[in-house]
Amino acid sequence: MNVTWLRSDTLEVGVIAHGARIVAVRAPDRHGQWGDIALGLADEDAYRRDRDYLGACVGRFANRIAGGRFTLDGTEYRIPLNEPATALHGGTGGFESVPWERAEPRDGSVTLRRTSPDGENGFPGTLQVTVTYTVEGPLLRIEHEARTDAPTVVNLTNHAYWNLAGAGSVEDHEVTLAASHFLPVDEHLVPSGPPAPVADTPFDLRSSQRIGARLREGHPQLRATRGYDHTYVIDGDPDADGLRHAVRVVEPRSGRTLELRTDQPGVQFYTGNMLDGSLVLRDGSAARQGDAFCLEPQAFPDSPNRPDFPSTVLRPGEVYRSRSALRFGTTG
Repeated sequence: MNVTWLRSDTLEVGVIAHGARIVAVRAPDRHGQWGDIALGLADEDAYRRDRDYLGACVGRFANRIAGGRFTLDGTEYRIPLNEPATALHGGTGGFESVPWERAEPRDGSVTLRRTSPDGENGFPGTLQVTVTYTVEGPLLRIEHEARTDAPTVVNLTNHAYWNLAGAGSVEDHEVTLAASHFLPVDEHLVPSGPPAPVADTPFDLRSSQRIGARLREGHPQLRATRGYDHTYVIDGDPDADGLRHAVRVVEPRSGRTLELRTDQPGVQFYTGNMLDGSLVLRDGSAARQGDAFCLEPQAFPDSPNRPDFPSTVLRPGEVYRSRSALRFGTTG
């Protein structure tokens, strides 16, 4: 593969142009031993066949649009369904499945660009999109920008799968999520109502908890999604960079840690529930449910159909921006 590597003394990140994907992240454990902590595939052909969005920029609209249709300024738009009742991550043939133009890296940073033409996958407006990945010491910064020539909807995120141990189950990873509310979903994994309190439910991750601690409880929301696959509404005020602390994850054996800050209102916490063993990873192993987790900063799903959710409408002259920072480290 033609991989662009971004490196610091404590972090290495590999990026390819197909799908503007992160294909590898390497970081040391508490003993200084380096390891791969993001799920990756063997070659570019494998990424072209991938249907699990490994490391990709997903869009135009991350997460699910109910029925693959929405109305904007009085006109209904239809997006090809790639699930029985939803358009997931922009529908069939989204941003993850196309080549991007990659600029020459500089100062630990690389920018990828593409033009999404008017009507692509049913979305209105010609969209100019950039994704920039930057490595600064222990930080991986991800910045999305988009501009349009006609009103449209935009919701972009990165879909990396993480395992801070490098292999095996992530159920012993300890997660803290700064959110007092989450979005319950229906049988199609589309929000079924307004944000609900996490208190007294398995979704209360405001204090550190093993991912697997309550994963198999009989809560109807866990049954509906076969694990965690929900948007959390991030609490708190932004810092001087305009980002809010959202998530901290600790892997106790290796001591590796991951902290996420973002300017987005929500983070989708997903425990790889649809990994069924058919995806063969770079090391030859088969990826299964519980082998990784995703943290996807984004707007609320199905927001084009929900006026009570923050708007995802982008109009000519406006600039869509999404910024996140992931800090990798170790415990004592």
